[in-house]
Amino acid sequence: MRTDRLELRPLTPEDAEACNAYQSLPEITPYIYWEPRSLDETKAWIDRVASSTGADALVMIRSDTGELVGDVGIWSVGDHNGAEIGYTVHPKHQGQGFATEAVRVALRLGFEERGYHRIVARLDARNDASRKVLERLGLRREAHFVSNEFVKGEWTDELVYAMLADEWAQLSVDSPSVPS
Repeated sequence: MRTDRLELRPLTPEDAEACNAYQSLPEITPYIYWEPRSLDETKAWIDRVASSTGADALVMIRSDTGELVGDVGIWSVGDHNGAEIGYTVHPKHQGQGFATEAVRVALRLGFEERGYHRIVARLDARNDASRKVLERLGLRREAHFVSNEFVKGEWTDELVYAMLADEWAQLSVDSPSVPS
């Protein structure tokens, strides 16, 4: 899968060092459940993701440099044909629109190829950059859960964003460039 600036391909064990280059950084984890990962922990994560059924885990590769800049995943949740998306981008590549491009591909994959009815994204309410990505792509905020998760020693708020398949289809009709 390609966008104008990215190639997205399945995550493989050979990606461990490149993924660990950002997963080991403390600045990447303030709004994520896990702490910075060792290389062995990143390898274990790749093994877990690769062996899970109902999941698509992709890495983002810059077309111009060949650098692995992040990952995006979509996985089946619940019994109602739903899925959840998540993504991480190396700090040196943040703020350049790569997450938006990759999540757009994950949405297209989920709705158009996997046939999901509903896709959600959950995030720490303090993560403004991630919130903006989701809003830019047309997901709607469905919930703001106050102080509902105890993460890294503190109670945090959680936001839930969602999109339905018919909303994606309408968005694709209204803006043909959206599902690139």
